[in-house]
Amino acid sequence: MSFNGIVQISAGGMSAQRFRLNVIASNLANQNTTRTPEGGPYRRRDVVFQATPPKPEGKIAGTPTAKHENPTMSVQVVDVITDPSPLVMKYEPGHPDANADGYVAYPNINTFEEMVNMLSATRSYEANATIMKNAKEMSAKIIDLLK
Repeated sequence: MSFNGIVQISAGGMSAQRFRLNVIASNLANQNTTRTPEGGPYRRRDVVFQATPPKPEGKIAGTPTAKHENPTMSVQVVDVITDPSPLVMKYEPGHPDANADGYVAYPNINTFEEMVNMLSATRSYEANATIMKNAKEMSAKIIDLLK
């Protein structure tokens, strides 16, 4: 695998994890939102990743690769799904969004779970950044050796 391939794979991972961090931040920011433009409380969202081949290096898009090449894969975001878990019902009869029984439906967001997801996404981003940095340093050393 070439250094460009390594960089493309790491860049794909970094991009996907950055998107995931944005979704997690949105979940945390809306954990008390009881009314959305779509109607009802905010629903927790989660990101779906898919493995995809990186863009061909120096090849015309769509042309098959040689059989001896490694089928390396990168990652991309393919969907943002809504968590179907039940909403949190709290008894607040004075709340403007309370139902006839005095219960308010709050988002199905667990702060601890979101923080763990944020830590995981941050660590994955950092790992990809380290791989990219190391590939860049190795390619610079190879260039120095060839001089």
